[in-house]
Amino acid sequence: QLQLVQSGGGLVQPGGSLILSCAASGFTLDDYVIGWFRQAPGKEREGVLCISRRGLATYGDSVKGRFTISRDNAKNAVYLQMSSLKIEDTAVYYCAAVSTIPFSRLCVPETYNTWGQGTQVTVSS
Repeated sequence: QLQLVQSGGGLVQPGGSLILSCAASGFTLDDYVIGWFRQAPGKEREGVLCISRRGLATYGDSVKGRFTISRDNAKNAVYLQMSSLKIEDTAVYYCAAVSTIPFSRLCVPETYNTWGQGTQVTVSS
């Protein structure tokens, strides 16, 4: 059974940093396309940062220069490193995986078929 388990998240002040973790079981994460998405109340789920199997990444415009993705193949996990957090970054964050998709759809949530449980990130003073 393919499964993604998330950890991290919580409350952070504006300008602060946070790291979200996403660990895979039942498959090798390095063989998959990985995406981080978020959904704020009343809004649609949006792509934050997505990376192809060859390491090509695409970022949402609002997070460029602030969010990065990294992998730990030994732990079969990926991480979303968030810095310079803003109040508008508040949302439930999800990691997701899919074996292959066209690069043009790299950060389209509907193309992913395995999802983590989501974790709340709240940016507030």
